[in-house]
Amino acid sequence: MNVLPRPALRSRVWPAVAVLAAVLAITLCTTGAEGPLSVVMPAVIAGTAVAAAIWAVWRRRADRADYEARLTAWAASEAVLAERMRIARDLHDIVSHGLGLITVRAAATRHLAKPPEIEAALADIEEAGRHATGELRRMLAVLRAPDASPPRAPVEGLDAVPDIVRGAEVAGMRTLLETDDLGAVSRGVQVAVCQTVREALSNAARHAGPTRVRVHLYRDGPAVVVTVADGGPVDGWRATPGAGHGLAGLRERVTSLGGTLLAERVEGGFRVTARIPDDGSAA
Repeated sequence: MNVLPRPALRSRVWPAVAVLAAVLAITLCTTGAEGPLSVVMPAVIAGTAVAAAIWAVWRRRADRADYEARLTAWAASEAVLAERMRIARDLHDIVSHGLGLITVRAAATRHLAKPPEIEAALADIEEAGRHATGELRRMLAVLRAPDASPPRAPVEGLDAVPDIVRGAEVAGMRTLLETDDLGAVSRGVQVAVCQTVREALSNAARHAGPTRVRVHLYRDGPAVVVTVADGGPVDGWRATPGAGHGLAGLRERVTSLGGTLLAERVEGGFRVTARIPDDGSAA
């Protein structure tokens, strides 16, 4: 889903150079073969041509740098937008699941004997649950682009973290996963933890190669913390950086949950730390 069009590389250097070259050619052709001008004009034209060539090269590089800056900003905004769309889909899956359980549980009490007041309250709960689920689905349909309908998949939970880490081991990384007792963790935070581990391991694989990586999940008071730290590039490894927007999308997800994301160089390596407040009440 592209809200803003992709920037285009536009430059008026070559039309300007062409016009100047035509003017110089006409001037050279109209200059007489005798007199002072026949000596001065060729030197002036040659100097002008050299200056125009230098200016054209400089202008071309400046236009290119400006284009790359605009393209980087556009790509970063698209990465953030894409992450917002994923958050919206995850929110739909998480919230609609809870609403569905409420609706089904309320509907399941219809055959039980109960006072009229309780029966009316449960009917209202069922109706409100169905209405909220429908509104949530309509909201998601508005957020999505008409042609952007990715395949649905179950929302990831903390039980997916070991598989994500094992995927990094297949790429040759030496991993260590440490998971403390986190207690109850809400579904949205679980998804953010999985995304943090996946993105951090992907970055480590590109920048450091088959290096050592430690993944640590723990609880710090009301916050769930995940750290992914690598040991730095292995000898002879040539980094293959990506577009650089994965962390931007990840930061969008973490901050949307009220958390913080820190990416920093530590002891020759790189460490990503996500701290997300969560009391587990929505688990």
